Amino acid sequence: MNLNRSVALVTGANRGLGARLVQQLLAAGAAKVYATSRGASADAADPRVAPLTLDVTDPASVRAAVEAAPDVTVLVNNAGVVSIGSALGGSLDDFERDLRTNYLGTLRVTRAFVPVLEQHAPAAIVNVLTLLALAPVRLTAGYSASKAAAHSMTQSLRGELRGRGISVLGVYPGSIDTDMLAGVDTYEASPELVAERIVAALTAGETMVFPDDASAAAGAVYLQDPVKLERMLTGY
Repeated sequence: MNLNRSVALVTGANRGLGARLVQQLLAAGAAKVYATSRGASADAADPRVAPLTLDVTDPASVRAAVEAAPDVTVLVNNAGVVSIGSALGGSLDDFERDLRTNYLGTLRVTRAFVPVLEQHAPAAIVNVLTLLALAPVRLTAGYSASKAAAHSMTQSLRGELRGRGISVLGVYPGSIDTDMLAGVDTYEASPELVAERIVAALTAGETMVFPDDASAAAGAVYLQDPVKLERMLTGY
């Protein structure tokens, strides 16, 4: 997709990967980026950035965002939460929060913006998922399940939107060096690099991207043998 003069909306854009995606979209030629978050406004030092309040779990907030951003051509569903817990021991309340945000929130925003995107086609939807959508690790059972649901929804969208001028890109990063993983002792990719590779994949018209070195290696395993990746990540 040609991003020159495009208008993007990024959810969860006030920090971490979302903030870097805003900058990479601008660098790729976007004329405007709506940088959305639930609370604090994103940095609007660049006049091309339009801060916008958006809670993906609140239908009224989503409707208001559509009214405020009627010119969007690229929707980036990046907002998300993560809970820690195993399938048998994790908090069901936490798991429900993951599903409300990561799956239903993403779907709610997507449904609301599809008419806008179709009106301004060619357009694109980018769903920031995770490698764990394809195979979980033991202590992120709720998070992994919510992202797996979002992965399945992404596949459904791709089929439903074929022929309507809207492409759909699924993004499957590994661990990223953001506040979400603060204190976790693991290799973490640079959010700047991840954002750069996501935007490059969007520009190239790809439908699936593993945007860091660790996820690219694991993704290659998944594409050859999904069960092997499951065993690698779950440790059985």
